[in-house]
Amino acid sequence: MSITPPRRVWLTGASSGIGAAIAEILLKDGVQLAVSARSLEPLQALDERYPDQVLLVPGDLTDSQQVREIGERITQAWGALDTVILNAGTCEYVDAQAFDASVIERVVRTNLLASSYCIEAALPLLRAGFQPHLVGIASSVTFLPLPRAEAYGASKAGMRYLFESLRIDLAHEGITVTVVSPGFVDTPLTQKNDFPMPLSWSAEKAAAYICEKLRQRPLEIAFPALFMAALWPLSRLPKRLQLAIGKRMARTPDHDKGSS
Repeated sequence: MSITPPRRVWLTGASSGIGAAIAEILLKDGVQLAVSARSLEPLQALDERYPDQVLLVPGDLTDSQQVREIGERITQAWGALDTVILNAGTCEYVDAQAFDASVIERVVRTNLLASSYCIEAALPLLRAGFQPHLVGIASSVTFLPLPRAEAYGASKAGMRYLFESLRIDLAHEGITVTVVSPGFVDTPLTQKNDFPMPLSWSAEKAAAYICEKLRQRPLEIAFPALFMAALWPLSRLPKRLQLAIGKRMARTPDHDKGSS
């Protein structure tokens, strides 16, 4: 009886948060894992704990040339990929009173353009892989417009459309495409938030849920269920009602706070 070799997986944003937790789960499951992030030290720590399983491919994913070089390194090492999990991302909030387009540019470059560079590098490797699976970590923010989330929401909505369109175009090649839409997750990135995060999950809990669901190769993974149960009906409301809800959440300048 033939033995199925370990899956070859490329994971981006593997140095912290959900990505680091996913890396631990996958490595404990015995996969061969190529890990990307800007910070090399956490990736080296993974390599030390899981010798012969980790392929270090660090780099700045917003640089298309560096991403091409990462693809070449994976090609030289393995020749193919079975799963690609594009998790790397960032978040910055917009101040509408002093709108700065460079915030949009930075966030879109990191979340959307970098994903497209990675997809360009990954698709030839996935086509050579076994039961290929492309996974993108989007966000539940794409279901409902939220105040100050113009940059983050636009980038993640772009990711969603990119992956869902690719799902159609890649279906005839047998490449499964999954979009992951987390709610609030406690990570170094979200710890900077200065507002409540209802029903927040730990990075470890989120990673375990994602990895378990990915075994089924679903089209979408959205969580937590209670958060989605509230968010989804809100997203179906008429736009004027969405605006009314959003206005109650929005912050106003100090001089508009009713001081006399």
